[in-house]
Amino acid sequence: MHPTLHSFLAEWEQEAKATRAYLASVPLDKADWKPHEKSFSLGKLAAHVAEIPSWMRITLFQDELDFATSTYKTPEFNNTEALLAFFDQNLADAVEVLKTCPVETLEEMWTMRHGDMVFFSLPKGVCMRTWVFNHQYHHRAQLGVYLRMLDVPLPSVYGPTADFQG
Repeated sequence: MHPTLHSFLAEWEQEAKATRAYLASVPLDKADWKPHEKSFSLGKLAAHVAEIPSWMRITLFQDELDFATSTYKTPEFNNTEALLAFFDQNLADAVEVLKTCPVETLEEMWTMRHGDMVFFSLPKGVCMRTWVFNHQYHHRAQLGVYLRMLDVPLPSVYGPTADFQG
């Protein structure tokens, strides 16, 4: 495996541990809860966090995502086991994609569009970093705010939290 892809894989697998712990903490009996009327519901945000690893395949093995032709809908979950199984399946696929992706693929262009409206075109490696990795971290942090507001103890990401010292 090329060192660049190996580095991406190591980061992805490490970060996935914290993401999974956050997802395991989501009280799905409060799935409809929102901190603000314009915010995602807790259940929708958790499902979104769980689906993001599936974007690795889309980003690296397709040349574009066109929302005008996509029929994908984020699934809803009634229980933590199903949410975690969905995340684990998407994570395993993302890991496989990173393990099998030729490094040259990172330089190919990828486009996100809605029909004729192009949101962006970036090299796949840049897109993977911003649209997949950073997007995952952003929404995981957002999930942490939701959990804190619901008084759910926050798992560790990069060290102890106020809920789990030592």
